[in-house]
Amino acid sequence: MVDLTAQPFNLDAEGVQWVKDTIAGMTDEEKIGQLFVNMGSSRDEEYLTDMVSRYHIGAVRYQPGPAVEIWEQNRILQEKSKIPMLIAANTEAGGNGACTDGTYVGWEVKIAATREPRYAYELGRISGVEAAAIGCNWSFAPIVDLYRNWRNPIISQRTWSADVEQTIELSLEYMRGIQESGIAPAAKHFPGDGIDERDQHLSSAPNWLSTEEWDATFGRVYSALIEAGLPSIMAGHIALPAYQKHFNPEMTEDEILPATLSKEILTDLLRGKLGFNGLVVTDASHMVGLTGAMKRSQLLPTAIQAGCDLFLFFNDPDEDFAWMMEGYRNGVLTEERLQEALERILGTKAALGLHLKARDEILPPRDEAMARIGLPENKAVAAEVADRGITLVKAKQPEALPISPEKFRRVLLVPIKGPSNPMAHAMHGGVAHPAVVLGQMLERRGYDVTVYESLADRLATMSPDEGAKLVMGAYAGKAPISAMTDKYDLVLSVAKVEGLMQPVERIYWPASKGTPDIPWYVHELPVIFISTASPNLLPDVPQVKTYINTYDDKPVTLEALLDKLEGRSEFTGVPSTDVFAGLADTRV
Repeated sequence: MVDLTAQPFNLDAEGVQWVKDTIAGMTDEEKIGQLFVNMGSSRDEEYLTDMVSRYHIGAVRYQPGPAVEIWEQNRILQEKSKIPMLIAANTEAGGNGACTDGTYVGWEVKIAATREPRYAYELGRISGVEAAAIGCNWSFAPIVDLYRNWRNPIISQRTWSADVEQTIELSLEYMRGIQESGIAPAAKHFPGDGIDERDQHLSSAPNWLSTEEWDATFGRVYSALIEAGLPSIMAGHIALPAYQKHFNPEMTEDEILPATLSKEILTDLLRGKLGFNGLVVTDASHMVGLTGAMKRSQLLPTAIQAGCDLFLFFNDPDEDFAWMMEGYRNGVLTEERLQEALERILGTKAALGLHLKARDEILPPRDEAMARIGLPENKAVAAEVADRGITLVKAKQPEALPISPEKFRRVLLVPIKGPSNPMAHAMHGGVAHPAVVLGQMLERRGYDVTVYESLADRLATMSPDEGAKLVMGAYAGKAPISAMTDKYDLVLSVAKVEGLMQPVERIYWPASKGTPDIPWYVHELPVIFISTASPNLLPDVPQVKTYINTYDDKPVTLEALLDKLEGRSEFTGVPSTDVFAGLADTRV
């Protein structure tokens, strides 16, 4: 069933022979090991050597670190591995997905807001140059989900659009850019996220479209990419009940499985109807959308038998390896399916030319590699994207813009947050809220700035007795409107709300009443609401008259925002999703 001479492999006779000879010379343990993509827990040489020698892993997807560390890690992996490795990174927003000192270009939704397809190409090109420099040859991008449900908490920034044709155009441009550096893109998350409002990290989250609706949307997207030579696809832990029942009419509701375990989705739909010949990898195997379906000992071989070729991440290497081996020996994973998976894995490696290079020549020299990271011309692209992408979504208060120190000298900055998320806090490493950063920038431009300290922030620094008195006073007291109008000329509500493995991506409103946290005072003072992450916050603040999406809070973005607020440059961004959420009151 695997044609290594056809798209996307396009191997010559020598490449095909290398694949077949390599498989023929492998032990059963080496064959099973090739099915695994490891998430490294260490960059130590002893650990890396043990992973490739004991478990014979076929691929790695690591957590980003400094470029020099990742280069060294990948050098060790390639030199110690008997068979060259696929080394993946999540270059969803730029080279920073491959190494922490790589270039952040912009989330896909920000790229789409520029209405300039060339920036999707630049996102792919810059990601490819920087990732390839440090030894990556595979990317878990582009994200080609369609954002059709504003309540979905996981892809609001990470995917291009709600529009099929725009998604196809930008995805093809990204592919073109990243493949110039010899990196295989993996489009995700098949059969498509953005329909359900849940996150498959945390629960089941099916795609509920009918077969006709799916064909006209996600089916068109994947068909276009496959026709263009897409090398690989990441299967999401996302069921597609309509098509599963189409291919298996006797299927009951409790037999519906996520795509990663579904023959109907991967073999019948993806391989059969869509004709995809390339590599399929599962999404991360710790996600509840997968683990909630069956015992881990069962789901490991079932995923490969269903049509996945690679299994993303060990839980425990000894357990998982043993369970995959057991599934092969007891026939859950058949010889035929194992052979197909191995041909696609090795075929992808050969398509990247890895079989033609000595193991110590796969990576470029270290100094040459470091010279490709974070180039000024690439950072300039990020600045262009920020300038063109920032979006004035709603402007119903003409007197609010433009701003200036002469017009609005006294500015109140109000930080707006999402649900408490320790993981997000750890990832951002204590970085100041964008309201604070924006306040510092405004002061340098001549404004008198006050950053509002919420009741919740004050309580965090108090003893229980002090906190109780504060809360009692907050509930008992009411302030005159003049307490705000006499002190401030302008209010900037600055939100940073991200899903990051939370069940919702919504604003967290504190329990205090009548305080500046919630912009209740939109008819008392000019109020500008700025979202620096999720672009879908208008349903929670429909009363605001001026609303802006910046899509991130990078310093270059915030400086570009201030230029636009002051009228030094135009707002040119155009939303690629329904930021009004289909609600009439958000437009008023």
